[in-house]
Amino acid sequence: MRILLIAYDNDSYITWFPQGLAYIAKVCQDEGAEVEIYNQDMYHWPESHLLDKLNREKYDVIGVSVIGGYYQYRKLLKISDAINQSKNRPFYIIGGHGPAPEPEYFLQKTQADVVVIGEGERTIKELLEVIQGQRSLSSVDGIAYFEGGQFIKTKERELLTNIDHLFPSWDIFPINYYSLMRAPHIRNSDRWMPVLSGRGCPFTCNFCYRMDKGFRARSPESILEEIGILSKDYGITYIGFSDELLMSSEKRTIELCEAFIKSGLRFKWNCNGRLNYAKPDVLRLMKEAGCLFINYGIESMDEKALKRMNKALTVKQIVTGIENTLAAGISPGYNIIFGNIGENEESLRLGVEFLLKYDDHSQLRTIRPVTPYPGSPLYYYAIEKGLLKDCQDFYENKHTNSDLLSVNFTELSDADFHRVLYEANKKLMTNYYEHKLSQNLELARKLYFDQDASFRGFRQT
Repeated sequence: MRILLIAYDNDSYITWFPQGLAYIAKVCQDEGAEVEIYNQDMYHWPESHLLDKLNREKYDVIGVSVIGGYYQYRKLLKISDAINQSKNRPFYIIGGHGPAPEPEYFLQKTQADVVVIGEGERTIKELLEVIQGQRSLSSVDGIAYFEGGQFIKTKERELLTNIDHLFPSWDIFPINYYSLMRAPHIRNSDRWMPVLSGRGCPFTCNFCYRMDKGFRARSPESILEEIGILSKDYGITYIGFSDELLMSSEKRTIELCEAFIKSGLRFKWNCNGRLNYAKPDVLRLMKEAGCLFINYGIESMDEKALKRMNKALTVKQIVTGIENTLAAGISPGYNIIFGNIGENEESLRLGVEFLLKYDDHSQLRTIRPVTPYPGSPLYYYAIEKGLLKDCQDFYENKHTNSDLLSVNFTELSDADFHRVLYEANKKLMTNYYEHKLSQNLELARKLYFDQDASFRGFRQT
């Protein structure tokens, strides 16, 4: 069986390694299938290139996975058009957090044969059996499809309880390309790759469209085995822990860091964290274990807004956690969004003041409007309040860009909303670039007046 998996072009110079696709590829390989990756992400081929390829070659299965988003939605439609026009159209599977919450709509728009809902490792094995005539679609949990014009959604797929045995496929991907991804405090000579330390999240923020419930951790042994392979076989020196929340508890964070230190493997890393777990002893251990950057979901500095979005954080915890992180010598990533239920201009002002006070300039940070992606509690709230009709209204009318307002949950007019967001981001960008200018001028001073021989050129940062 020949399978073509599409790594779609997201218009980036360097693209994040498509981990979800790599997990599915490994399962298919283990089932004896011949798997090929269509690296549109690397080569930026137009969809006509895919159409020509499908007309020339024959595949049994073609698959693509996308997250929610205006760009991803439109890219998926273009890819689907190419697949559906091809002479040798394969069995077409789509998946990911984009199609999963509203599978009927995505099936209608893409004309795919099946939507995979949730984790795909077991589902894809069973779908291969369907294609080979060994079972029926109705016997496969966690999918949606049309049969005789009728929409069918099968029973929810149970989550994998043990994810230690799951490893991505690397050998069929251009790792030398993906390893060039940059991260905070990465050196030019470092090679980067992402690793999952677990799946899911124990928290339930109202804007999150994650569908899997709860959190499942990988064992430190399994994580270190993967990092060891990446280090030995691909020369990887910097790990980006890409799961939603490596810092799922103080206990787990300490357990992982102690295992990293004890292993003898030396690698730099960053992760997503929670500020209520950002305690001095935890952070010191993270720093010792190689952590350089922790990306925090702050979302708002408005106490009432934090409660409404079910963030399970207080302003005091945010400030204390950030100060602890900086004191430990780790850069914090500041994620703030604006426009959740009940927020106002004062909410935005508090966020800007916070970012200006604590920014260590390791990243350019701007504030985006909150987006009620399908699958999130905020999406269903918007429909209930008449602010949004349905999935079609969201993708075709409202969500035209992630930096523009899609649904207005505030009392500001749309024009005023964008005006205050412009003023906020103008302050943040000015602060960032003024710092970079000052930094480069200091490099020039040291070069010319101190004859600093370590100077390596004026480089864009």
